Amino acid sequence: MKVTFLLLFAAFAVHATPAQRIVSLAPHLTELAFTAGAGDRIVATVEYSDHPDSARKIPRIGDAFRVDLERLVALRPDAVLVWESGNPAPIIERIRALHLPVVAFQTQRLEHVATALREIGRLAGTSEVAERAASDYERRIQALRDRYRDRAPVRVFIEVGERPLYTVNGKQIISEIVALCGGRNVFAHLNEFAPAISVEAVIAANPQAILSTDDTVPDAAATWKRWSHIEAVRSGNVFTLHSDDIARATTRLTVATESVCRTLDTARQRLRAASQG
Repeated sequence: MKVTFLLLFAAFAVHATPAQRIVSLAPHLTELAFTAGAGDRIVATVEYSDHPDSARKIPRIGDAFRVDLERLVALRPDAVLVWESGNPAPIIERIRALHLPVVAFQTQRLEHVATALREIGRLAGTSEVAERAASDYERRIQALRDRYRDRAPVRVFIEVGERPLYTVNGKQIISEIVALCGGRNVFAHLNEFAPAISVEAVIAANPQAILSTDDTVPDAAATWKRWSHIEAVRSGNVFTLHSDDIARATTRLTVATESVCRTLDTARQRLRAASQG
């Protein structure tokens, strides 16, 4: 459990009082700030910061790959929240060079959501709200772990992009969710976080279930039906999941995790039926 802070003393020591002007440079950090009770402190954010609905009204100063630095400086933020593995390193370094108080979060594991909530709560002086949200999130995730820990393993291919074909390795939060539900990511061993792979590699891995989070593909089952020799396709275990819920490291992951677990239970039932037929 690691939250890395850039310019730690600038962010906290200099600002002895709670941050009143926060800029968030990632949609999920914007959402976490609202959940931690600090949504009204956000003076600017980036594109796709659309949850909760009130986040849509916040001024935009860029997206995940570019930031209007002049506008950022003019906002005189008390804290700039950045996503360490999502925002490009050169952008973070340029913001640091401007001597702005940068706070960088690493949100690649389920536990990081609760950690980020608590840290934002401390930063904004809303720890009571943040702690309630973090504790509730942890309780719900643990309940799901307990409920699904003994499920029969299912080999899973996680499709996050179709053209080109992309998946995730075992260090990604989506892979951790699949594992919590008793799934085994067939590409967990790869080094890259989001590697491009070939259809031939999927065929060789022969997953028993395919989970697609690519919103550009409305019907993943139709896309994969030509490869009926893959066990997932043959068993009818190709599913489409809503990427916004499962890809963003927010408290909504409790809902996404429960959905994945139910989906893999459906996959198990179909595998049993296929083996008996």
